[in-house]
Amino acid sequence: MTQSYYKKAFKQLRAKPVKLAKFIKHSSPKERSCGRSNHRCKITGSMRGHIGKYGIGVCRQQFRDIAKQIGFKKYN
Repeated sequence: MTQSYYKKAFKQLRAKPVKLAKFIKHSSPKERSCGRSNHRCKITGSMRGHIGKYGIGVCRQQFRDIAKQIGFKKYN
């Protein structure tokens, strides 16, 4: 099946539990232990522009909003 989201097919396979179990086993995305997909912004959930240094864990857009609150200073 060419599904962008593998849970779409669950509705059709609910009547066939054996085929549903096989489908889940082979079609579900694997759990990631490292990489870009594990690093998400705590506020927006975005994976792009992630700043993980010092345990901040937010994207760069949100960092600009909260930088002064957490003690960063902008130098020109």
